[in-house]
Amino acid sequence: MGAGGSSSSFLGRARPLVLARMGTALLTISIPLVLARSMELGEYGTYKQLFLVSQTLCYVLPFGMPHALYFFIPRADVRRPYLVHTMAFLTVTGALAALALFAFDARIARAFSNPALAGYRFQQAAYVICFTASLTLEISLTTQGRTRRSAAVYLISDAVRALAMVVPVLLGFGLKGLMVAVAAFAALRYAAAWGVVLRSGPGPLLDRRKLAEQLAYALPFGAAMLVSVPQWYAHQYVVSSSVSPELFAIYAVGCFQLPVVDLLYTPTSEVLMVRLGELDKQGRAGEGAGIFREATAKLALAFFPLAAFLVTAAPELIDALFGHRFAAAVPLFRVGVTGVVLAIMPMDGVLRARDQTRFLFWAYLAKAAVTVPLVWGGVRHFGMLGGIGSWALAELFGKAVLLSRIPRALGSPFRRCVPWVPLAKASGAAALAAGGVVAVRAYAHPAYAGLPPGFLWRILPLAAAGVLFATGYLAALRAAGVRPLAVLAGLRGPAAARP
Repeated sequence: MGAGGSSSSFLGRARPLVLARMGTALLTISIPLVLARSMELGEYGTYKQLFLVSQTLCYVLPFGMPHALYFFIPRADVRRPYLVHTMAFLTVTGALAALALFAFDARIARAFSNPALAGYRFQQAAYVICFTASLTLEISLTTQGRTRRSAAVYLISDAVRALAMVVPVLLGFGLKGLMVAVAAFAALRYAAAWGVVLRSGPGPLLDRRKLAEQLAYALPFGAAMLVSVPQWYAHQYVVSSSVSPELFAIYAVGCFQLPVVDLLYTPTSEVLMVRLGELDKQGRAGEGAGIFREATAKLALAFFPLAAFLVTAAPELIDALFGHRFAAAVPLFRVGVTGVVLAIMPMDGVLRARDQTRFLFWAYLAKAAVTVPLVWGGVRHFGMLGGIGSWALAELFGKAVLLSRIPRALGSPFRRCVPWVPLAKASGAAALAAGGVVAVRAYAHPAYAGLPPGFLWRILPLAAAGVLFATGYLAALRAAGVRPLAVLAGLRGPAAARP
């Protein structure tokens, strides 16, 4: 199979995961929409602080073990030990984190200037233990080539999670009911993950040699996550410790990102890692650059217009989704859209697949060193806008460092790793479409300002901007020689044979 066939197969295998996440995107969006409108600002700020701590732990505690599966499973003849090692490791680290939450609950509450946080420590600890270990669930299926089953699990899990977070609040149980429900949801995922792992095929539950190999691979990446994840959330911690829960609620809305980014980026990166591993096993590592270019081009066609639209329609989006009381989040949100543009290249997936985890660690360490002074100075001198701005600058620096390593990881010169022409066409078409929306808004704004305050009325300006932008973007792509339907058809390539 040539490079083109490899690329087609690669995109075809990612398709079930993309479609599954598309199916749950509306449910995911409904979480902040419902909670922000149903909770008082202080309670919503407390909710965001609880999950700021929980998400930080859930990303750091795996210490690279689940992601190591993308390297070992496609190359392994006996898979079961790798999966069992991962589940056991995550269970232990989750339990240690839960003990730390109990030991330092009063200090955490003081650091956030929010005594209410300590009242949710039992539910938070249960969630951290179970959800951290259950990260193996979808990864174990994807790495075994069972992308359809992995997609089904994503679909069901995300739907149940959305219901667990929204329904208790709508029924009047408030934040306490939400925390109980998400802890129960995480426990169900944990049980399901063990079920999948134990039925993953023959082989021992423990293999010391394989465990040593996993740890040797995972620890550098885990150390990178230990540096990278706190750095990613550093601006939120600094802002949260500097303002009231009510103001942090506004800042959290400014940091909101549509799930479309994760919906496309994560499954593309996951399948990219698996495919690169298969090519290495087959002695066809040279085809990796073509697959990376194809993935980047497809992500750019989605992420460039998304970023341009979000910046242009930020006032309408915040007003429609969260309500007028969060209008102060608009400038913060526009700066945060930087993350969408920087997601067009799945570089971390390439580096993990090509065993470049040590470089990841040093890259993330360098980014953390840049982040600390940026966040400290940004928040001190520019407040909340300085917080989100410092995050954007640090992310730009980090992506540049990773990009410098991609040619070596793919074994190709830099010019062959980047799809220059597709990037130019996608960004140019997005800029033209955004300009059209800005021009039309200048004339339509007086009419929009007179609309009633209800949600259905406030969604009309956003919908109109969306239709106008999409029409302009597709027309500009067509004029540039890109056929959007042909691009979508590229995602329907034949599924490659399972390893």
